[in-house]
Amino acid sequence: MKKNLLTLIMAVFIGTSCSAKDIVGNTNLSLSDKKATPETLSLYKKLNQLTQKGYLFGHQDDLAYGVNWKYENNRSDVKDVVGDYPAVYGWDIAGLEKDDAKNIDGVPFDKMKQYIKEANERGGISTISWHFDNPATGKNAWDNTPNAIKTILPGGENHIKFTSWLDKASNFFLSLKDKKGKNIPILFRPYHELTGGWFWWGKGNCTPEEFKSLWKFTFEYLQKKGVHNLIYVYNTSSFSSKEDFLASYPGDNYADILSFDSYQNNDDKDGKKFVEEVQKQLKIVNEIGHEKHKPIAIAEAGYEAIPDPKWWTGTLNKAIGDYKISYVLLWRNHGWQEKEQKMHYYAPYSGQASEKDFLVFYNLDKTLFEKDIKKALK
Repeated sequence: MKKNLLTLIMAVFIGTSCSAKDIVGNTNLSLSDKKATPETLSLYKKLNQLTQKGYLFGHQDDLAYGVNWKYENNRSDVKDVVGDYPAVYGWDIAGLEKDDAKNIDGVPFDKMKQYIKEANERGGISTISWHFDNPATGKNAWDNTPNAIKTILPGGENHIKFTSWLDKASNFFLSLKDKKGKNIPILFRPYHELTGGWFWWGKGNCTPEEFKSLWKFTFEYLQKKGVHNLIYVYNTSSFSSKEDFLASYPGDNYADILSFDSYQNNDDKDGKKFVEEVQKQLKIVNEIGHEKHKPIAIAEAGYEAIPDPKWWTGTLNKAIGDYKISYVLLWRNHGWQEKEQKMHYYAPYSGQASEKDFLVFYNLDKTLFEKDIKKALK
């Protein structure tokens, strides 16, 4: 009888430890950049370690501005509500390729550098995307005129222009140094939402092979320029299968984190579609992450203006469920949009309808904000 009981217990244990939601087995982690700085490798290992404690909360442009304020030292809408900063800060370097002083959202690059340094000093983590212009037409990233990628690959008419853009990105990444002069590690998420067709690098505007060639060229070029402080984040929008998610995947030696973006829409007031969609996608990505020994993340998420007062615990946390993701990043708090005549924000601010629920969300054991990082690693 005892033997049968022991067999049953072992079977339950093995079944649990091999479940699709278990990503503890990511002990074979190795960065795709074999010359990555010690600090970058340390961050990568730290990210994997933290998934056993919970998931990091992130917010785009968090330190630069919020609803009804801009460029106030140490200010953050998230901090105003919970007394703590996000664990992950999102930034975008679009505009850098044109030598603009400010990025696509009006954040001066010199301020961005300062915010990244300040966050790093406190133990926070920064992630960077790049909504850069269509190199073939000169229009913005949303100009999805097909075949732009073909023109920037080696031998293409815009290849030299494109490498000059990468040179500017290299200089920016290498300028991010801590007080000891060490390069600050960055989660770099280029060519994001690649399964959507709205960006010039997206699905339908190039072949999967062209996309892979672009990714690999970017990866190798930045390293050739001496950039070794990047953790590369592969990122899609919606997808329906492993094959769909991996259709343009450049390979395990060229990516470090697997992620997707997902937003709740206004035709989904109770969040049911959002929860189902995220759960479905997490199941797929988690399985891939487990096979490839890569952490997984929701690199962008949100519900504009958060009209649901219980959205944080009732929808977002429910959507993530028991999956061991590295982080979830909410989009920016722009505030009032004059052109669209509406409010545009994704994290609560003091007095916002979901403020109380966000505090409950903050106090959950599995949600990790900036102060939680050091505690969780003890």
